[in-house]
Amino acid sequence: MATIPSTLTTLQLNRATLARQMLLSRESMAATAAVERLAGLQAQLARPPFVGLWTRLAGFRREDLIHPLRERKIIRATAMRGTLHLMSADDYVALRGALQPMLTKGMQAILRERAQDLDMAVLRAEAREFFGGKPATFDALRNHLKAKNPQADERAMAYAIRMHLPLVQVPTDDAWACPAAADFSLADDWLGKKIPIEEAPAHTLVRRYLAAFGPATPRDAQVWSGLQSLRAVFEQMRPELATFRDERKRELFDLPDAPRPEADPPVRFLPEFDSLVLAHDDRTRVIADEHRPKVTLKNLQVRATYLVDGFVAGTWKVERKKKAATLVLEPFGKMGKKTLAELEREGEALLRFVEEDAHEMGVRVAV
Repeated sequence: MATIPSTLTTLQLNRATLARQMLLSRESMAATAAVERLAGLQAQLARPPFVGLWTRLAGFRREDLIHPLRERKIIRATAMRGTLHLMSADDYVALRGALQPMLTKGMQAILRERAQDLDMAVLRAEAREFFGGKPATFDALRNHLKAKNPQADERAMAYAIRMHLPLVQVPTDDAWACPAAADFSLADDWLGKKIPIEEAPAHTLVRRYLAAFGPATPRDAQVWSGLQSLRAVFEQMRPELATFRDERKRELFDLPDAPRPEADPPVRFLPEFDSLVLAHDDRTRVIADEHRPKVTLKNLQVRATYLVDGFVAGTWKVERKKKAATLVLEPFGKMGKKTLAELEREGEALLRFVEEDAHEMGVRVAV
């Protein structure tokens, strides 16, 4: 007789995900190992990954991430969902091929008819030669493409290159390691090894996802990665995975030995674009459906949030006036005095991290 899968409540799913995301307690771990455990950190902006590691790692300092970026142990490159992520160099090499189908389809969806006449082999060769000389910005690449062919759509060509040629951003002496207009280098050159671009099976990618965000459905993994049709991969992996049901009777997959603890989490601050609020199709394990529009905005921005009892309870931002820094909390509902006191203590520590040159610091609840 077949075993009936256990049912996991929303609270149990919340605690399992928080444990894997190092949000039940701060952990002692090097940044490179932490980035691998988290299956990468979204890095559309330069500062959020620093905040994401600060909130997860004991005693984390800026240089703890800056050093492995400069040492090329961690890289910033286009990855899941076609967006910039921080990944360990090892993970990038291992997973880049599995992501290529998503990157190709993403390019086609954005460019549409503008992609029809693009010869990717020619474009890749042109870009390899351009970036092989020395690191450069994408503005410089577009100017180069326009100069060589004034009638061409240089923006379409540059976007196609971004999605098909492995490139990494070059860290600088900026406070958060990468400026807004960063130079890019060939990943092959930067890492000193060939980066696969041929399409590859997604089994390793699924394992990394479940380790960081499980238990989850194939649809959850698709939302996180941007890949389509992962159901077949999960079915192939079924013999090595554990299965559960959620409260809506949907089948969930997980690594058999992955943690699924019961614990009371502390308040935590998450940065903009944190993958915790983006990594599932059904996000009720971390945020109520009615609150999602307040976090994931129509302009594709994802606001910084804070967790109370493991769930997103509001958003936050920093207001800076000369030497004074204020952390502004925008709660989704009422909060008790104890919760506010916990948020103030954690918020003041966050301010000391992100606004280290401020002379005055405080926490304010928006009216």
